Amino acid sequence: MLGFELTDEQRELKELARKFAEQEIIPRAREYDEKEIFPRDVCEKAFAAGLMNFGVPREIGGPGLGVLDTSLIVEELNYGCAGISNAVGANDLATLPLLIAGNDQQKKTYLGQLVEKLTFCAFAITEPGAGSDVAAMSTTYRREGDEFVLNGTKHFISNGSVADWYVTFATSDKRLKHKGISCFVFPANLPGITRRRMHGKLGQRAADTGEIYYEDLRIPASALVGREGEGFKYAMATFDRSRPEIGAIAIGIAQRALDECLKYSRQRNAFGQPIASFQAIQFMMADMAIEIEASRLLTYKAAWLVDRGESPNVISSYSKAFSADACMRITTNAVQIFGGYGYMKEYPVEKLMRDAKLLQIYEGTSQIQRVVIARNLLKD
Repeated sequence: MLGFELTDEQRELKELARKFAEQEIIPRAREYDEKEIFPRDVCEKAFAAGLMNFGVPREIGGPGLGVLDTSLIVEELNYGCAGISNAVGANDLATLPLLIAGNDQQKKTYLGQLVEKLTFCAFAITEPGAGSDVAAMSTTYRREGDEFVLNGTKHFISNGSVADWYVTFATSDKRLKHKGISCFVFPANLPGITRRRMHGKLGQRAADTGEIYYEDLRIPASALVGREGEGFKYAMATFDRSRPEIGAIAIGIAQRALDECLKYSRQRNAFGQPIASFQAIQFMMADMAIEIEASRLLTYKAAWLVDRGESPNVISSYSKAFSADACMRITTNAVQIFGGYGYMKEYPVEKLMRDAKLLQIYEGTSQIQRVVIARNLLKD
């Protein structure tokens, strides 16, 4: 029988993360969003507090947290600001391919950097012509002696313009589709790499989103992660493990929206009484609470399956699709409850709505999650 009680250690992790969000993230959220300030200062404090690089194994010096424990922290940090929290947590995605398929030297070299000092890394897979359709990537590699030579462009990459090292994916032959894709890890300061920050996003504006250009980039053969031609498999395994954290991001944003609505609806009067007394408002907030709790259960189950070493593929898609869509509905309704004030930047809910939208897009759109789910339902 599955228990639903968090352990004392898990409750302490949640409390630590919530305090950090309240003290370090929320006071900066509005300014950093408006000015697109990358929150390096907050990341310095998060690193010092042990609130970064959660999956780095203990034998390397990291916390070695499981996906469920990590999701609990991610939820609380994103209660504060999804953009700032993206910067704090983006390293986790880039570490996963190394944890899945990296050799001991790669783990020691690259994951070891993450525990020595504040270091950023990036998972570089998305391209101008290849988002959800990963197999359509056009970044190529060829082997020349003891080196690989990469050419191509990656964009919409979290930490893309600030990373100290990259995990990137390229194909040996576009005609091979997913069978031609391999994974590589290398420093970001090599000749042949240029990059820029992409400005003008709708939401999560404090996070760094970058475009990376590889032009005859030469990397040693030792940069290959796992086996040649297995990169697509490593990428999909990465997403299986990372999608519960997207669910946790959605829960954090949605819970903040509900809490803001509860507070506002008690203070705002209409027709001589607080709007919280109107059944229409009550039902909207009740629906928010239902969807948040359902999102938690799906997300926690997906994370629990990963921690047990089981494949969470379909449940991870359930979690991401439902939680992201629910978060979008909840934040949109939060703006509605606030009325005209909800439309103003002076109040927090319009930002929550803008931040929520990305959850339906990255790491597999809500539509792609439904493709995965439907294929599983219809398979023999």
